[in-house]
Amino acid sequence: MGVGIEAIHPYGGRAAIDIRTLFQARRLDLSRFDNLMMQRKSVNLPCEDPVTNAVNAARPIVARLTEAEKARIELVIAASESGVDFGKSMGSYIHHYLGLSRKCRQFEIKQACYAGTAGLQMAASWLAAGLSPGATALIIATDVANAAAKHTYAEPSQGTGAAAMLVSANPRTLTLDLGANGYHSYEVMDTCRPAVRLETGDPDLSLLSYLDCLEHSFADYAGRTGADFQQTFDYLAFHTPFAGMVKGAHRMMMRRLKRMGPAEANADFERRVVPSLAYCTEIGNIYSATVFLALCGLVDHGDFSSPRRVGLFSYGSGCASEFFSGVLTRQSQDALRALRIGEALAGRHRLTMEEYDALLDQADEAGFGVQNADLDPVRYSRIYSEQFDGRGLLVLRRIRDFHREYEWS
Repeated sequence: MGVGIEAIHPYGGRAAIDIRTLFQARRLDLSRFDNLMMQRKSVNLPCEDPVTNAVNAARPIVARLTEAEKARIELVIAASESGVDFGKSMGSYIHHYLGLSRKCRQFEIKQACYAGTAGLQMAASWLAAGLSPGATALIIATDVANAAAKHTYAEPSQGTGAAAMLVSANPRTLTLDLGANGYHSYEVMDTCRPAVRLETGDPDLSLLSYLDCLEHSFADYAGRTGADFQQTFDYLAFHTPFAGMVKGAHRMMMRRLKRMGPAEANADFERRVVPSLAYCTEIGNIYSATVFLALCGLVDHGDFSSPRRVGLFSYGSGCASEFFSGVLTRQSQDALRALRIGEALAGRHRLTMEEYDALLDQADEAGFGVQNADLDPVRYSRIYSEQFDGRGLLVLRRIRDFHREYEWS
């Protein structure tokens, strides 16, 4: 039985800032700009949070289902490291505002940038077991960047958004290679969020951990399957903190496994990896959704004149990692292109530095632990009227005794 992603849709927000503009305004070293390989990053308005990102990613998928199909969503998993409550799952809000059946298991999981893959694999295993024939699962990876990174080299790469996936036994987007998985996990303090408004760590250690996990998770995958890093996969899609990091990781693998020189490795990178970076370079790192954002970029920009196998690498700091794979087809591309992701990203409001800094200053007004708040868009009314009014997007309106109340724009 085939199991995998039936439908996928990312949400990249309605506002963005150019990375070069940010570099210049923060007086960051422009010699490091090209290494990032980023163009823009998405920025949430104060009326957006991980719940709105999740629902706005999932709604186009759910809206295309019949009532009978919608009723068969029996599992909802919210994957995030940007939770809004220590106990109450974000999945409860997501489940409610998507109007899903109460005959549904829902919960939230956290493991840095790996959590979305954990949710996908959990759902795939449940479906493959055939315990509820015809059932489907909705997995949403959703996160927001921490404003505390302001004035650091982490700031330009940190985006905001979500990716929603309908997982089923009708995998029209990605058919997973069930059982073809490689793992590598251990304790390391590379990056962490030890307090609500603090995201910290050692960037050099994080890079080394990422590279170590890619090498060893693929080695485990190859040991189980006999795969060859170059010959088995038509395309590759990696967790993408920033595109330059993926380029370096790919070069390392080609050098170690294939003894390739820089020119040959770069040609392979352009052919097999660059299509996956199209949306990552526009949205930034959205944590556990990022590997699926890379998958969306690949589906929209790859060549699927015949079925193609993709190798996927998921990494979460702390750390956990997995290398897995699946098959994409022309049907995959046709389904995703109908959602016009590139058009949505091109239509975002381009923030000035003054607008961007004002939004950062307001970022904590409805963050974790806020008891009461009114999210009046008057301070950013021009952006709100341009990007939200009449679009039917979920927005946060108020918090009363810690309970979040959302409305459709």
